Amino acid sequence: MGNVPPAGFMRDPYFRYACFPVFCHVIEYLDRHFPGRTRFIPADPDLARQTRMRDRFFDLYVQVPMQKIVGDRMRPADQKDAVGVAQARDQLKTALGMVEQSIGAGWVMGEDFTMADCAAAPALFYADKVMPLKGTRTEAYLERLKGRASFARTLKEAEPYFAMFPSEGKS
Repeated sequence: MGNVPPAGFMRDPYFRYACFPVFCHVIEYLDRHFPGRTRFIPADPDLARQTRMRDRFFDLYVQVPMQKIVGDRMRPADQKDAVGVAQARDQLKTALGMVEQSIGAGWVMGEDFTMADCAAAPALFYADKVMPLKGTRTEAYLERLKGRASFARTLKEAEPYFAMFPSEGKS
């Protein structure tokens, strides 16, 4: 598949089994069948559709080109893909420009934290490492995400592994 392996099968209280190929499906399933304080998918069908579209946007247009850039850093020098990295940088720059134009003072969908913010958090965290967001509204949004307890905890637990992130010029 080229992504994180499928999250596997989950059994719900009605003895149905479900396979989730990507994590947004896990979030949507849990939000629908086991709702908590935070509703990750808005009840309004149009807002729900927009939330899913923005979730996919962060995964496909921020995360994917960022991974291309970082993945190339791990290649041997004679196997680098300069053209592919240049294309990924252009795509990432365009995507970050779109985020910059649309992001407000709250979350991706406005006042409520949603599944779209869950997708934005890791995508922007690592995009900032390859194309710094300094001085932008997107940087301010990333700081709000970092301040959210669940994401702050995730970052804290991941700290020992940050040194493994391939910096530019490293193979």
